Amino acid sequence: MKRIGMLVLSFMVLAMVGLAGCSQADPANNGKVELTYWTLFDGGDGDYMNQLIQQFNKTHPHIQVKNVKISWDDYYTKLMTAVSAGKGPDVAVSHTSKLPELVNQGLAVPLDELAGKANVNWASFNQNILKSIVYDGRHYAVPIDTHPLILYYNKKYLKEAGLLDGQGKPILEPTPEGFVKFFATLKEKLPSDVAPLAQPTGGQDIYRLWWALYSQLGGNDVVADDLKTASVDKEKALKALSFIKDLFTNKFVKLNDPDFYKTFQNQKAAVMITGVWATGMWEKTKGLDFGAAPLPAIFGKEATWGDSHTLILPVSQNADEEKQVAALTFANWVADNGHIWAQAGHIPSKPAILEKPEFKKLPYRSDYVSVASHVVFSKHSDNNWSIRDQAMIKNFDACLQNKLTPEQAIENMEKTVNDLLQK
Repeated sequence: MKRIGMLVLSFMVLAMVGLAGCSQADPANNGKVELTYWTLFDGGDGDYMNQLIQQFNKTHPHIQVKNVKISWDDYYTKLMTAVSAGKGPDVAVSHTSKLPELVNQGLAVPLDELAGKANVNWASFNQNILKSIVYDGRHYAVPIDTHPLILYYNKKYLKEAGLLDGQGKPILEPTPEGFVKFFATLKEKLPSDVAPLAQPTGGQDIYRLWWALYSQLGGNDVVADDLKTASVDKEKALKALSFIKDLFTNKFVKLNDPDFYKTFQNQKAAVMITGVWATGMWEKTKGLDFGAAPLPAIFGKEATWGDSHTLILPVSQNADEEKQVAALTFANWVADNGHIWAQAGHIPSKPAILEKPEFKKLPYRSDYVSVASHVVFSKHSDNNWSIRDQAMIKNFDACLQNKLTPEQAIENMEKTVNDLLQK
């Protein structure tokens, strides 16, 4: 949504948001800096973020952070509208894929001038993650994680099918043929009511898998460097989509699964491909003996889909440097304590966290942390989400529902990308 749209909506949304985003100065605070922090986290994510806030407040008595939870569905509309109207929070969550809209609309503060005062060392971050938040040489966010697409597997079923090695890892040749053979073996060996692979028939997880395979094939980002035209490698795009469709054609996937998470959780599927956020859920599932691994480099290149949670400093009409430094100090502290956030399954943004005893004692995470350096992030286009929803998901879903051939789906995708970029 562009700046004009934000301003038109501002009065309506601010009526709902109220003054939650405003940090009120209070002379009675004796120099204490109070920060309002907008988040969108629910469930386990919300619990771990609250732990981080509580620990920060306890160890930084001169800075106190208040968590204002905004509904996921409304979050970005409320955030952009509030910031545009000068009523935004002091610090806020942004996905890396959503950050271009905030930067292009002038709603996020560039952090480089404040970084030294807040003791932020950009070299301490995973550089693959870090480059996703750099615009024209300036840093606009503090990444706290990456949450990529990985592979989960039921150890019991793989063992029964002879596809589990002595270290509890899948025996899977990382080639297209090896991937198909792996699932064909599962289909042959598993009970008839257990699917080799739990996946939805459409939606974001299919888009994520397509992005991963397309990236493994060396496909260009679908947006050109000028951010104004499409740059789809149609041959590779078609190959990736056709490969996914074949998984359904070969009946490796339970068709029209209403809840593929429950299918895997209830042990009615041997394998599931989704984001690392599922780790915490599976850990709490009684009787589920599972493993986690990077998505195999099926097409020869280590690459996968991923996004990141970052913390930004929204622009304020009355910028207070003391508050900005305090907010950036908090954001950097959250990244420095990524072992707490990693309990939700996410990969910490700072490699040093991976060596902490608190992180190493967490199961499963070390099996997939290497993926952080192989995530292929989207270009800095403020159309990222509309391209995902209207160009990719819409056409991929139609393909899997046999309403479009793979060729038609890719042609439609390229056209829609161009249309969206040229609006």
